[in-house]
Amino acid sequence: MSNQQQSLLIERIVGNTAVISMNNPPANTWTAESLQELKHKVLALNENKDVYALVITGEGNKFFSAGADLKLFADGDKQNAAEMARYFGEAFETLSAFRGVSIAAINGYAMGGGLEVALACDLRICEEQAQLALPEATVGLLPCAGGTQNLTALVGEGWAKRMILCGERITAAKAEQIGLVEEVVEQGNAFNTAMDLAEKVANQSPSSVKACKTLVQAGRSMPRSQALPLERELFVELFDTEDQAEGVNAFLNKRKANWKNG
Repeated sequence: MSNQQQSLLIERIVGNTAVISMNNPPANTWTAESLQELKHKVLALNENKDVYALVITGEGNKFFSAGADLKLFADGDKQNAAEMARYFGEAFETLSAFRGVSIAAINGYAMGGGLEVALACDLRICEEQAQLALPEATVGLLPCAGGTQNLTALVGEGWAKRMILCGERITAAKAEQIGLVEEVVEQGNAFNTAMDLAEKVANQSPSSVKACKTLVQAGRSMPRSQALPLERELFVELFDTEDQAEGVNAFLNKRKANWKNG
């Protein structure tokens, strides 16, 4: 990749938290290159035992991300559409499967694929001036990066249909009301609030967080009759980790746990 392509996503590590900033002005749109880069960055973070959380935000103060640049689809090329759909799917499904806690700091407009990347995260902090939408059907497309499934899982079928089928754009306040975001903060505060939340993750056993996240997300596709036995199974498996003994003994000895992430 060229330096220009590499700068589409800015990555840094702060303590036990990785920060990825979308950096494609003016609207932080996604490209084939940046989607592939996101996938590779998240896979690399999965192997970094010092990283417990991931915060994703947008550079600038107007856009979190406006999704894909529609110019990519203006020629009606089906092969190009198939490739972009695959890149979106692979990137955001990899993000959803990140072993730690992912937090979207929505600092502006989150539209289309820009909202879908936030939907792929575990938690969403949204600034009060932000607006959110999945407007793909307005231009003859559909949300192909998990939007139809992840939005419905969060807000229910009714509001998912209002946003997708009616093209309804919602405010941050409405997003919080319907459960699309977990918290609304003042303009300029999404990133710091997300980082504060990420710091709380560092107090948790990374091994436990990974197992708990697997179980919570299992409800999307696994019947309760299978998820409950899996819950017990993963509980017992934690006793194969260093973190289990460290956590219990740290509590009993009234000291801070020194997690090994394994």
